[in-house]
Amino acid sequence: MIQKPSGAFIGASWTGLLAGSISYCTGLWNADMLLSEKGYYFAIMMYGLFSAVSLQKAVRDQLEGIKVTAIYYGLSWFSTILSILLLIIGLWHADVSRSEKGFYAMAYLLAMFAAVAVQKNVRDVALADKTGYFNEGRSKGQHTEE
Repeated sequence: MIQKPSGAFIGASWTGLLAGSISYCTGLWNADMLLSEKGYYFAIMMYGLFSAVSLQKAVRDQLEGIKVTAIYYGLSWFSTILSILLLIIGLWHADVSRSEKGFYAMAYLLAMFAAVAVQKNVRDVALADKTGYFNEGRSKGQHTEE
């Protein structure tokens, strides 16, 4: 039985994605860094979001019995880990305060986690709509007296 995620969870997921992404980008915009450094951190953010969503899709597809090639599954894991390592290496060598480093790391991880949750919600809502189930697991058109 497919159940839609609650509106609260969908809202929290989108809020987390927007808060993490906007905070990270605002921090970069205001940072006293070379433009090339800002570009590096922005590219790592985009790479991380894409790889996290790709990994979530590959894992979910496997759980649902949808064929996922070993190379795609492995590359999804590799990309997600690499994006995090690239951020760590960049921050390790960055000439910014430790509090800024922590800010970028936390905003990055929040956005990555929320991107996975948003993608999961989008998929669950589409699947629930396709199969005709509501939050309570009742099919469309069925009502109970309360």
